[in-house]
Amino acid sequence: MDIIIVSIVLAFIIISLYTELMGPAFTFLIGIVILGIFGILTPKEILGGLANEQIIVIILLLLLGDIIRKSNLIDRLFDKAFRRATTYRGFMTRMIAIVAGFSAFLNNTPLVAIMIPYVHNWSKRNNFAPSKLLIPLSYAAILGGCATLIGTSTNLIVNGMVTDQLIVPGLKPLGMFDFTIVGLPMIIIGSIYLILFSNKLLPSKRDVISDFSSQTREYLVEATVKTNSKFVGKTIEDAGLRNLKGLFLAEILRKEKRISAVSPYEIVREEDVLVFAGDTKTIAEMVNADVGLELTQIGMFSRKTHTEILEIVVSHNSTLIDKTVRESGFRGKYDAAILAIHRNGERISGKIGQVKLKAGDVLLLLAGDDFAKRSADTHDFYLISKVREFRKLEWYQTLALFGGTALAITLSAAGVISLFMALIILLIIIQLLGITSPKDIAKSIDFNLGIIIALSLAFGTAMVKTGMAHMVANFIISVFKPFGPYGLLFGIFLITNIMASYITTQVAAVLIFPISVTAAINLGLPPIPFILIVSFAAAANFLTPIGYQTNLMVYGPGGYSFRDYFKIGLPLSILYMFVAVTILYYAYIV
Repeated sequence: MDIIIVSIVLAFIIISLYTELMGPAFTFLIGIVILGIFGILTPKEILGGLANEQIIVIILLLLLGDIIRKSNLIDRLFDKAFRRATTYRGFMTRMIAIVAGFSAFLNNTPLVAIMIPYVHNWSKRNNFAPSKLLIPLSYAAILGGCATLIGTSTNLIVNGMVTDQLIVPGLKPLGMFDFTIVGLPMIIIGSIYLILFSNKLLPSKRDVISDFSSQTREYLVEATVKTNSKFVGKTIEDAGLRNLKGLFLAEILRKEKRISAVSPYEIVREEDVLVFAGDTKTIAEMVNADVGLELTQIGMFSRKTHTEILEIVVSHNSTLIDKTVRESGFRGKYDAAILAIHRNGERISGKIGQVKLKAGDVLLLLAGDDFAKRSADTHDFYLISKVREFRKLEWYQTLALFGGTALAITLSAAGVISLFMALIILLIIIQLLGITSPKDIAKSIDFNLGIIIALSLAFGTAMVKTGMAHMVANFIISVFKPFGPYGLLFGIFLITNIMASYITTQVAAVLIFPISVTAAINLGLPPIPFILIVSFAAAANFLTPIGYQTNLMVYGPGGYSFRDYFKIGLPLSILYMFVAVTILYYAYIV
């Protein structure tokens, strides 16, 4: 009876998730409550996922990634690696190669956590939807992790069961590169698949608010050509200043001269003031970007350790009306610099400092720490939105953040301390050094993601507890057994991969490992391919977001549905199954 109830709940969860009948968190909540009502799960088992170390590690890594993103240093580091990647396919190729390569030898979860904010920022800068890149980021980490013994915890767990020698006495532990025979070809094949098909199969889910802002508000912004700028001495066309994404060159102000109809053959000179029409995101990117241009209004704000890009609108009873930007005394009064101006339906020209403000003008500000306090009671303007935040770190803060992250990963990989404890200690140090605040930490926690993971683990417990998982595994293997070793390997991969997608990779491996090896011994076959196939099937988890940590990590930032994973992950899973089974069959059995 319990198995029937679990089966009905499983069917409900799958249908709801793939038809988007209701949100994933609410779907799992309904399913788990039903299992609780029938006594299949106890309250302790339902809540047990909340105490799961891996859930907290994922949340802590996402928090750390958000802190690193706000420092802007990671953008500068990755910019060197991706400097020439200006196309979707070019960036995808570099990203997969770097992530898969590092994932073979490093814990892929923190690697993905650090990459998520950069991928998101690159997408925005180059006008691509982040949803086109974040699932491939996760899949690249999985592909790389499957290639070595230490690449993923699943491989280490399977090796641990081998060394226990409870099933096959005398079997040697798996070597570092025993997995490479399948892992390396699949990195190549999987990478080609992702590069060719990701753009077609993944949704284009853009940030609706930022799209609205960029489409409806075009700002006037000034940028001065630096003395050592790469643009000096080049024509406008050769410098590429006509083709800057998100910016249109409207005028050049050269001393007392104004060049309104800018010729593509105009030579750029030092100290030229270029007047652009641009959107919020592009202007925000220019604040700290080293592109040879400097926003003229920044001044002393470039030395502040913490600034924010904000949008405000001038009110109808504002004291700023009919004053020029320079006369308004905005810097001294509000601790903010007016970077750009948008006036709906009217083209503004000339220097920003000389523009007279009107009611309804939308201003893009670079604001310091005192802005909120100084503007709390003002009726001069209303805050529309916060576009971006910048934090400049002192050398010791930078060392603590990046050195501490590297040390935490290294010590946890060496078994000196758990990743959970290392991250907790690191976050405490980060707060003590003033890199972030407890309030910012609380705002960044993705509670919805935590609920989804915890409840999905509770459902996995129900499948194991009722014996449903074991029964299904035995049934599948008995069905494929008559087809010989090749068919049996297919059956083992299939059931392990499906279980790993809905329970966890580790539990699926632990469940299927003894069944797989026992079947091989009973047929008089070498156990190694049957051991490796379990590991590959459990770790190569592309079908759902809940099956693997990195899939979960990109789920929220990408705005994905469960269907998106299935759509791109099913062909990749089938590819992996055929390649893994074929290579292992011919390498060890024939």
